[in-house]
Amino acid sequence: MVGVLLLLLLLPFFLYIAAPKIRKMLSSGVCTSTVQLPGKVAVVTGANTGIGKETAKELAQRGARVYLACRDIQKGELVAREIQTMTGNQQVLVRELDLADTKSIRAFAKDFLAEEKHLHILINNAGVMMCPYSKTADGFEMHMGVNHLGHFLLTHLLLEKLKESAPSRVVNVSSLAHHLGRIHFHNLQGEKFYNAGLAYCHSKLANILFTQELARRLKVTAVWHGSLPRLGMRQ
Repeated sequence: MVGVLLLLLLLPFFLYIAAPKIRKMLSSGVCTSTVQLPGKVAVVTGANTGIGKETAKELAQRGARVYLACRDIQKGELVAREIQTMTGNQQVLVRELDLADTKSIRAFAKDFLAEEKHLHILINNAGVMMCPYSKTADGFEMHMGVNHLGHFLLTHLLLEKLKESAPSRVVNVSSLAHHLGRIHFHNLQGEKFYNAGLAYCHSKLANILFTQELARRLKVTAVWHGSLPRLGMRQ
């Protein structure tokens, strides 16, 4: 008993010491490419924070025309101005996209296709993680609905434009958590059993499977960068 208590007391210390090594092990490194993207059009979902924000900033820095597809327009506008100021690129635009509502997804795609002649980069980044049980506007369990089904529909609606703009890219942001995921067809909506952590893992596995199948159908190669499956289309 004393040994267990001592271990619990020392655990935070060991985690603090090991944290840098753990981060290095899980990191896929820093991008060293200097490729510039003038004339390229990119869409980044969930670009008002976190990975999405940093990705949008990097794309803008390289000269791309970047659409921040965000549920919260006000936050998106603040980030857009921040990126414009930091990069000097004024072609950073904000458009409303709620991946928990297929009507919003279809409206975004319709407006984007009417506005832009090309789409070279689609980064499906937005997501929810370990949220209490809830459903999307269309009745899907929130993790699967937002993280997978929402991006599935968005990609489908923009796919022809991506093909026309080839060479183009689709990047689906997944997670190492997909290793713990399972696709339970008898409980896709989590109504029989629900665990927030596992629901996230299931949705991340769905991202991986979607990427692999999309690559197969388009006869292109899925390329892996850490936990980011990417596929490219060439003419």
